Amino acid sequence: MLDKLTASEARQNFSDILNRAAFGRERVIIHRGKKAVAAIIPIEDYNFLEELEDRIDVQEARKRLNEPTIPWSKVKKQLGL
Repeated sequence: MLDKLTASEARQNFSDILNRAAFGRERVIIHRGKKAVAAIIPIEDYNFLEELEDRIDVQEARKRLNEPTIPWSKVKKQLGL
């Protein structure tokens, strides 16, 4: 379940929101006006996002390993160092 609350509602019900995320696995979006500014999510969701980000970083690094390198002396010359 995805719930949307204003920042003032979240402040008034912070403990309840944490329990809902921790034990009910609910996701809560916090709004200021009409703009979403934050989310409270279960730690499992956070861990999944971190792992996904790490995998994407590794894939990008592997792609970059196949790119040609530029000698440091040439880079220094281009930068005027």
